[in-house]
Amino acid sequence: MKIGELAKKTAIPVETIRYYEKIGLLPEPDRDNSGYRSYRTAHLDRLLFIKRCRNLDMAQEEIRELIRLAEQPEADCSKVDALLAQHLVHVRERLKELASLEQTLVNLQKACADGGTVRECGILGGLSSELESLEAENSDNHVPGTHGPGHS
Repeated sequence: MKIGELAKKTAIPVETIRYYEKIGLLPEPDRDNSGYRSYRTAHLDRLLFIKRCRNLDMAQEEIRELIRLAEQPEADCSKVDALLAQHLVHVRERLKELASLEQTLVNLQKACADGGTVRECGILGGLSSELESLEAENSDNHVPGTHGPGHS
């Protein structure tokens, strides 16, 4: 099948499919006599796998590792389990961050419950002071070791 048909079947944009090829998550397809990419069922299956992983908020390196492990069907699945456990820790950390974000937004909204002018707006004042405290926090929100050098 051609890339447009693959994109339609997976609901993944053509540009994203090309990107996955470029970064090696999706193997390059053969080319037909006209030079067009010719995708097989294996490409469709891999794209759907990647899409499911992305829907679970997995990073590219996590997906790459799962693909690598899937290519060793006789190997012990403990590495797959460990990767998923690590990702679950990440998801739980994000949930805590989102709960904190929700509380911050609730507090900011309360700051403007009385109305008034923009100059007196508690939300804008709160956002200015909130930015100062956010800059001091670490915003790394993915599983350690999955985003290359410089990320913990």
